[in-house]
Order: sequence, then structure tokens, then C-alpha cells
Amino acid sequence: MPLNKNINKIMVIGSGPIVIGQAAEFDYAGTQACRVLREDGIEIVLVNSNPATIMTDKNIADRIYIEPLTLTTIKRIIEKERPDSILSGLGGQTGLTLCMQLARDGFLEKMNVRLLGSSPETIDMAEDRRIFKETMQSIGQPVIPSAIANDTDTALEFTDEIGYPVIVRPAFTLGGSGGGIAADESALREIAANGLSISPIGQILVERSVAGWKEIEYEVMRDRNGNVITVCSMENFDPVGIHTGDSIVIAPAVTLADKEYQMLRLAALDIIRALGVEGGCNVQFALHPHSFEYAVIEVNPRVSRSSALASKATGYPIAKVATKIAIGYTLDEIINAVTGNTFAAFEPTIDYVAVKFPKWPFDKFVYAQKDLGTQMKATGEVMALADTFEEALLKAVRGAEIGLNSLDLPRLSAKTDDEIRALLRTVTDERLFVLYEAIKRGVSVDELHLTTKVDRWFLHGLVNIASGRY
Repeated sequence: MPLNKNINKIMVIGSGPIVIGQAAEFDYAGTQACRVLREDGIEIVLVNSNPATIMTDKNIADRIYIEPLTLTTIKRIIEKERPDSILSGLGGQTGLTLCMQLARDGFLEKMNVRLLGSSPETIDMAEDRRIFKETMQSIGQPVIPSAIANDTDTALEFTDEIGYPVIVRPAFTLGGSGGGIAADESALREIAANGLSISPIGQILVERSVAGWKEIEYEVMRDRNGNVITVCSMENFDPVGIHTGDSIVIAPAVTLADKEYQMLRLAALDIIRALGVEGGCNVQFALHPHSFEYAVIEVNPRVSRSSALASKATGYPIAKVATKIAIGYTLDEIINAVTGNTFAAFEPTIDYVAVKFPKWPFDKFVYAQKDLGTQMKATGEVMALADTFEEALLKAVRGAEIGLNSLDLPRLSAKTDDEIRALLRTVTDERLFVLYEAIKRGVSVDELHLTTKVDRWFLHGLVNIASGRY
């Protein structure tokens, strides 16, 4: 069945204002979704509180509401416009959470509005930390030892059993908001209290820290018939402990042996099947750097910022395909817009390297804390394509418009060797340039790896750049 004929009018919820920890990737995804719906003759009701977006241009949707993204507002618009469906996976965490709340209080059922893309059950399985943990265990996927907490005392009791450090992850938040790594009781009390207040359901996950492991992501797709594909694998330059939005990301994953790649790929496909996601899904893994031990960190049952990177890196239009799937198409019915003669069921392959480089707002917020952790602080990113990692990294740095044409950060040259080594022990937006300065001063790859846990493969790439080969 190429299209659900019962769908005539769809509400699309935007992601709201661009804030710290969020760039414009959800505007990109939402705009692509609206264009797909318009091609299929579906009436579009768009709600977004941010007028400075492409999706709020008058030619993108039939009815545009620039209103606060609150339950009260969304309910009022639904009562007025009477859409038959609502798209849950294209408005980032904001849109997903609102759809979940609308479904949970029975409003969608009362108004006879169907939820497209991720069902309420799927959203709960991926976003509710307790249900997610139980789901992963039920399909044999390893998770990091953790406890669900709805109050600070529960978090403290669990940490007393497993020891510090621990990572705190609030439920239903974007960009790791409210989370962090706690090294002692004082920090845990502060982070837990903040996370509980920010989480829409007052819930946090407290888990054993695996900081230093590799962080690997897979972007996967599934349709209603159960067809699944892997669109792209991605690997973080930084180990676990730094939010993927604040890390340099390389696509495809470059340091994995084939056995590791296939192991994690199959796990990602098993997870999207178990969750029943219809559309795009981002799966994040922690992989032990010296063994085949891995754990599932989290799953985003929606188009995410990584989806935008994977789309641009591979040419596979994830937001478009996810929208087509939501309105009834299957992967073997969707023509790939890039090739024009193959279908979306074919997995893309690339013979080049894509590097994403984050862009932070510290030039505007000069007194902001520049240390990076599990809570995202970047507000944008650039992507570069090249035949090698080294070339792509240099292109990305030049494209970031930070006043650099190389990895040489002039002010670091005045630092002593001891000061450079001290800087290596902290993670800031300048970590890449500190690593490069250390390499130029003869610090060995082994020492850098022990200090920063950055994979030796990436460090040798910096050595290649320092030696003048690129």
C-alpha cells in the first residue's frame, strides 16, 4: 500500500527556538517533512514558536501558527484545525515530548487524531529510562549498570553501592540537558536535583560511568512491514563522557574492525525492531576500546541531529524517507531522490570521510563555563568531506569560521610544556588544538592516549598533519 488514504491533514510540530545545546537541524528535518507531505497532497498545519526558520515560510505549510509550544496551545490548535494525524518524530525532543503528553492524557484519542511515526508505546520504550532498560534486557542487549531515580535519595543509595563516578541522564530531555558526570556526593546532589527538575516526568537514570570507552552511533530506518536498513555509522573523536553534539564526529566509523562493526550494526537493527519504530532511529553505543564488550547508551526514536549529519554525509534523505514511512509508504516503494533509479531499501555506501566539527557560542558568552561533558553546549556545526580523515578535519576547521586555517592555535605557543600537559587533562572546546600542540612538542601518542582516551588512530592522524603530509 503506497499511501494511507485516511491521512488528509497532518499537524507538524517544530522544535521551537534555537538554544544552547540545539542547532538548526530540526528546522532542516521539519522543512523536508513538510515538502514531502505537500508532494503527496496532504494539508499541513505547522506549529512553531520560532519565526526565524525555513519551515515557517508561508510556502512551506498551508496553515502556520507561530505560538508557544505548550500543551494548552497545541490542544487549542488541534480543536480548531481538526487534523486527522500528528507527526511525532520531526520536531526534535520538543515535538516528541509534546506528542507523548498529548497521547498519555487521552487527548489524541478524544480528538480522533492518530500519532504517526513513533507510537506512544515506542516513545515510552525509548525515552522512559526504566522501560528502556527493561526492553534492552528483554532482547539480550547489554546496558550499563544503572538505577532509575525519582528523587535524590534513591540516586545516592545506588551510588553508594557502585561507587563514583556516575553519569546522570534525565528522561525526555534534549542535548543531555540536566545531566552530567558526578565525581562525589556533592556533585551528585546538585546534578540529580537539576535533572529531576528538568525532566518532564521527574525521572533520571544514574549509571556507572564508562567514560573513556569509544562512542559509536548507527542511524537506522524501519518501515511498517519490518524492513530495516543501516544508513550510516558514526564515531566520536572524543570517548564516552563528552556529549556527541560537542564532539568531532567521523562518518563512517573508522577505527572499528569488521567484527566490531557488524556486531554493533546487528544490535542496532535488533533494537529498532524491538522498539517498533517506523521511520528513522539513532542508536548510541559505548564500546570498550580493548575488547568486544559494549553497552547501549540510548536510543532516539526520531530524527535527531545525527540524522542531519548522516543525511548530508551519505546523500540519503532521512527526514524525507521517515516522513514517507509515516504516511504509509515502505522502503521498497520510496525512490531515492539522489540516484533517481534505486529505492530507499538499499543501504548507502561511501568511499570518503565526513567530519563534523561543532561550533560553540563562547565568543558571545565569554564568561560561560567552557568545560565539556554530557550536557551539550554547541549551537551549530560544520561538515567537511574528503578522501581522508586528515583532509576532512582541516577543511572542517577552516569552514568553522573561528579564524584558523590550520590546527595551530597561536595563543598555545606561549604555554610551557607543563601547562600544555595540564590542559590535556581538561576537556574544552580547544581540546583538538591542545592535542595538536602537544604532538608538535614531541608528546608521544601513547601518552596522549593514556591522558585523553582519544583513540590512537585519530592521534596518528594529527601526527600526519603535524609532519606536513597534509
